[in-house]
Amino acid sequence: MKEEMEYNDELTNSLAKKYKDVLDLIGEDAAREGLAKTPERMAKAMQFLTHGYDLNPDAIINSAIFHEEYSEMVIVKDIEVYSMCEHHMLPFFGKAHVAYIPNGKIVGLSKIPRIVDAYSRRLQVQERLTIEIRDCIQRTLEPKGVAVVIEAAHMCMQMRGVQKQNSVTTSSAFTGLFLKNDSTRKEFINLIQAKLH
Repeated sequence: MKEEMEYNDELTNSLAKKYKDVLDLIGEDAAREGLAKTPERMAKAMQFLTHGYDLNPDAIINSAIFHEEYSEMVIVKDIEVYSMCEHHMLPFFGKAHVAYIPNGKIVGLSKIPRIVDAYSRRLQVQERLTIEIRDCIQRTLEPKGVAVVIEAAHMCMQMRGVQKQNSVTTSSAFTGLFLKNDSTRKEFINLIQAKLH
């Protein structure tokens, strides 16, 4: 079970006042029964959706590094990603697939989804999110290579703008052996596409 998030009361009250103004400005009655508590709910939702600003991804990985001589690819795939586009503050969501090739150090497997969350729970663009995850793993573990692929649907494209409901955006970022060695990169792509479970 996930831990309950603690909300900052002062920030909640300040945000709620602004969300009440937004409701009024779009022509709603913020005092009506269905909306009376909406500004506070929105304030708490925004704190949750952006709590990645309070997290230190490097510290998350550094808290669970172990020395091992394992030197084959380690992949954590199908990591759920929920983020918000910084251009329209609408959600984008999908899956992240992350791999690294150890160089004498491994990390506790739960830490990889945690750093995905730490970066995705900020206002983002998918391209930067992909690079931030890659660079954090490269910087902290110093592996022989890192690969990150994110596939996501963007509400800013599906709900507004071009309104293409079935579009999916794929971004990738590689270092080390994943960049230099075609067969390593192909092995990663094949493994994230395979249904092994």
